[in-house]
Amino acid sequence: MPATYHIRIKEEYAAAVIEELQKKNAVEIVPEEEAFELPEWQKEEVRNRIAKYKGNPELLIDEDTFFSMLNED
Repeated sequence: MPATYHIRIKEEYAAAVIEELQKKNAVEIVPEEEAFELPEWQKEEVRNRIAKYKGNPELLIDEDTFFSMLNED
């Protein structure tokens, strides 16, 4: 299963290894601006949640309540 990783190349020889992997079509170099692009479904989900809470502010909880709910288990 393919995975996405963000790496920082610290040594010249490592860059050569990555170039070889790219030639073998084992890795794809993705420009940084594309690497952090949010999928449209995620943007839509955030829009839906914003609309939900604007229409129902009583559903909102504060930060302390949220963290205490996380620690209940």
